[in-house]
Amino acid sequence: MKMHRFEEIWLIFAVVIIVGSMVITGYQAFALGMGPPSGKEVIDPQKVDETAPFDNPGVFEVGDKEYEVVMTLQAFSFDPGEIEIPAGSTVHFKMTSKDVVHGVQIVDTNVNAMVPPGHIQTITQKFDEPGEYLILCNEYCGTGHQLMSATVTVK
Repeated sequence: MKMHRFEEIWLIFAVVIIVGSMVITGYQAFALGMGPPSGKEVIDPQKVDETAPFDNPGVFEVGDKEYEVVMTLQAFSFDPGEIEIPAGSTVHFKMTSKDVVHGVQIVDTNVNAMVPPGHIQTITQKFDEPGEYLILCNEYCGTGHQLMSATVTVK
């Protein structure tokens, strides 16, 4: 079968683009560690209150301007509901759900994650600008869903 010269050129171009994309994606995932979260950290959702570190939710200083927020999500509330940190701090959110799938969105940041029961979600965010950041549940979780919010106050 004889192909037109332009068909050969476009076919080669398409194959080069596909192979190049696969090489770049593989390099980013394996060499740079930019793969999607694995979801391997699991917890029994029935025993969240008895399992460390979720038996003591709160804000903990782990370094200079570095904090860990251990947070549990349950029917229409975040625990803790109010978080205070200094400006320029890096915050590592460690979250799990006790009941249903919840969504966590921090307004004016790029934090947006789902937190299914039985899984531990870890997200890191740096807060440079002082102000009050609203944390919302963006996954419908029941009749009181619209009441589910918390705040991060950056001073």
